[in-house]
Amino acid sequence: MKLNYYLIILFSLVLIDLSTELRILVDHFTFNSLYFAIGKHPLAFFILFSYPYLYKKIK
Repeated sequence: MKLNYYLIILFSLVLIDLSTELRILVDHFTFNSLYFAIGKHPLAFFILFSYPYLYKKIK
């Protein structure tokens, strides 16, 4: 199985960008914190939610 480095790098950069927001959401989840996390990082959340589609398309 060949690794796709593009998807690995993309996913790791998204997680680095969202690291503080994800830590806040895991510690104290509220819908308000989720709203502001998505509002501050819309591109990162879009890539995170579309990752399965990208994985399927590239394979």
